[in-house]
Amino acid sequence: MNRKLTGLVSALALSAVLAACGQPGGKSDMPPLPASATAPIQYVRDIHSFARPEIARVRNVDLDLTADFATKTLSGTATLDITAEPGATQIILDVRNLDIRAITDEAGTALPFVLGAIDPVMGQPLTVTFPAFKAGEQRKIVIRYATRPDAAALQWLTPAQTAGGQQPYLFSQGQAILTRTWIPTQDSPGIRQTYSAKITVPDALKAVMSAEMLTPDGKAAGTGQHSFSFRMTNPVPPYLIALAVGDLAFASEGSRTGVWTEPSRLDAAKAEFSEVGQMVDAAEALYGPYRWGRYDLLILPPSFPFGGMENPRLTFATPTVVAGDKSLVSLVAHELAHSWSGNLVTNSTWSDIWLNEGFTTYFENRIMESVYGRDRALMLQVLGWNDLQSSLKTMPAADTRMHVDLTGRDPDDGLNDIPYEKGAAFLRTVERIVGRDAFDVWLKGYFERNAFRPMSSAQFLTDIRTHLVKGDAALETRLQLDNWVYQPGLPSNAIAPVSTALTTVDTAAKAFFADKGPASAIPWSGWSTQERQHFLAWRPTGLRAGTDWLTPPQLADLESTLKLRDEGNAEVLFGWLQIAVAHRYQPAVPTLEHFLTSQGRRKFVMPLFTSLWAEGDWGRPIATRIYARARPGYHPVTSGSVDALVGVPTGQ
Repeated sequence: MNRKLTGLVSALALSAVLAACGQPGGKSDMPPLPASATAPIQYVRDIHSFARPEIARVRNVDLDLTADFATKTLSGTATLDITAEPGATQIILDVRNLDIRAITDEAGTALPFVLGAIDPVMGQPLTVTFPAFKAGEQRKIVIRYATRPDAAALQWLTPAQTAGGQQPYLFSQGQAILTRTWIPTQDSPGIRQTYSAKITVPDALKAVMSAEMLTPDGKAAGTGQHSFSFRMTNPVPPYLIALAVGDLAFASEGSRTGVWTEPSRLDAAKAEFSEVGQMVDAAEALYGPYRWGRYDLLILPPSFPFGGMENPRLTFATPTVVAGDKSLVSLVAHELAHSWSGNLVTNSTWSDIWLNEGFTTYFENRIMESVYGRDRALMLQVLGWNDLQSSLKTMPAADTRMHVDLTGRDPDDGLNDIPYEKGAAFLRTVERIVGRDAFDVWLKGYFERNAFRPMSSAQFLTDIRTHLVKGDAALETRLQLDNWVYQPGLPSNAIAPVSTALTTVDTAAKAFFADKGPASAIPWSGWSTQERQHFLAWRPTGLRAGTDWLTPPQLADLESTLKLRDEGNAEVLFGWLQIAVAHRYQPAVPTLEHFLTSQGRRKFVMPLFTSLWAEGDWGRPIATRIYARARPGYHPVTSGSVDALVGVPTGQ
């Protein structure tokens, strides 16, 4: 159970924004911080961090690191700006699998430090001792360190694992608590920090980060190397400090949006995301100004473990969303929405991840409605609702609460359909009951009141009751706020979304799957990606997953008629492969193997290996063979999940 701690913290010490290059050029475009960013913070005890921010906390991180692709390490210094309560003599940081070489004060005087016992999930506390703090004092400590080749946040790719095939690649993924594997800091979403960095890389490569790029062309840094400098003046949770290094090219998509990727993929990415600027405009029209300056995308190599990661100014995205027809750009709408819900207002702890993901899923749908219309938005709502129903049927009841107890567990355990889809369903319920106009006024105000601050479920409930319910007892009863947040399952006021387009798909699905009609009768060519996803997710009522409800001839008819072996849309192909595995359909195994070895997105990889593993004597040998080939190309976030499923020993 979390315990609230009120920190007596001084105001944020923020440097003036200097005239500097944007990304990839121009003057600084970071807007001033709102008053909320300097108000005292009410800390919520984070069970996934050793830090005690109410005693001493990190305010700013300044990195000076060199990327060594031969040793697969980042090494250099992290200079931390810290504040503390008067009389404090220690600060506790979070580290995991780091080589700490020395710690000094700003003048170079060595400071004593101790690494505590290793926790398999959290890593180790790094306790640094110094002379007692005085009231209002700020100090710097300098940590000289290096990462290890197996740092869980970092993936080092060989040239063969990239599109260009000539240069290596590095990228980071810090969420939820992996930043501590490459930066020694207080790695809790409730402890926001500004940061700056100088990253030195080989001359053939370019570094990008989730911050203003101050040196777009780099600066010479010794023989065969150059460095790139960055600055983030808005305080961010540590999991949003992100880095990528590779053979990268940039294409602008207007005054404040653009796309980075490997040169051979740039034209396709630019075409796919040509409407991102419209999304930013739509988001601002809904819930206020975009406060991060630029909004660019980085399309990563296929091993990136997530669909997207909402790193400020630079969303990291999987190449699986480049479908060629803009059918999967809702992922970009989702990551953009995080610029408000998650990046601007952040869950204090990972038990309240719904405050990031539920708000963002709701907001994403509003962006999609604004740019692409109500029909597409409703289809996306129905797909999400169906995913939620599946999760509610299979998950332990305690884990279907939006505020979930993660004591003794990896916070990744909380990343499932509950925070995303139940959270969004909750906000749609509030919108329906109070009306969209009133809801939008409250939500826009929520982002403004709480900008650049951590948020807990309890604090959220106080805000919505103060600024929306306003003491209306009848409205309070209708909303069932506490039931949504703290109770399992769905409250009685939840209503399933309805899409007339998907109702038509249901008719076609029943005709094929249940009534055994021919695949030629399926109006596949006229359907959108969302309609195709819905069709492939359709199951006869009352049959459990894995039941043979299709015959081999039907499966062959479906595969050949819809040309599923040649399907290039990852979401559609995933839907087909789930059917194929559940039916032990051997002809689809080559397609399955290619899919699992050509990308590492955990959303696809983990369910498919889980389905294979559930098929016992048929599926497990296939899973074992494919995983042995695929695992070296997966990010640790993905391989760690599959390892636990198939029983690969830790560290192998």
